[in-house]
Amino acid sequence: MFRGFLLLQTVQMEESVGSESVMQVIRAGGPLGIVIMAVLFILSGIALYIFIERYRTITQASRIDQNFMNNIRANVSNGNIQGARALCQTTDSPVARMVEKGLQRIGKPLRDIDAAIENVGNLEVFKLERSLSTLATISGAAPMIGFFGTVTGMIMAFYEMKTQQNVTPDVLAGGIYQALLTTAAGLFIGILAFVGYNILVAKVEKVVYKMERTTVEFMDILQEPTN
Repeated sequence: MFRGFLLLQTVQMEESVGSESVMQVIRAGGPLGIVIMAVLFILSGIALYIFIERYRTITQASRIDQNFMNNIRANVSNGNIQGARALCQTTDSPVARMVEKGLQRIGKPLRDIDAAIENVGNLEVFKLERSLSTLATISGAAPMIGFFGTVTGMIMAFYEMKTQQNVTPDVLAGGIYQALLTTAAGLFIGILAFVGYNILVAKVEKVVYKMERTTVEFMDILQEPTN
């Protein structure tokens, strides 16, 4: 039991030293290094929020009841257009809103119906892609901000070498800390944001495919003979 207590104390001390050393490294980069790290931290928070919020939204949009189009076909075949529209209004998905727009245009030429559905589809895709450009910007900006910290850190290091008579590792530590830490942080955030962006783009493309497939199926329903 005593040995377990000593082991627990040792682990806690190591964690405390580890977290303290990280803060010391950040502070060692100087005021500019701290500012750059703060900017990167804010960007990482924004990227994480965008990814989680968009992932949930796009996932929800991709969920389509397998019986949805079967029920639409049954209502349209029976001439129950209002029932089909009511079903669309109770279904929260881009596909349902596209089909509802097509139902509103029944009686007009098929070309007009298809154009109306396509317009709604474009709006729905625009909604799904909201904030993705911001995530892409972060994926490119974070490494550049990190490299900016690298350049300024090396400038600080060389300036200290020039102004100090006795150049020691401690004299150069601040600039080198800033150079390495900001680069690592910028690359890490940029890589995660880039991967997250591509995951969301792939999910949007799947939703677009489902929307296009549903449009074709709905137009076929309109051309089927009614009972």
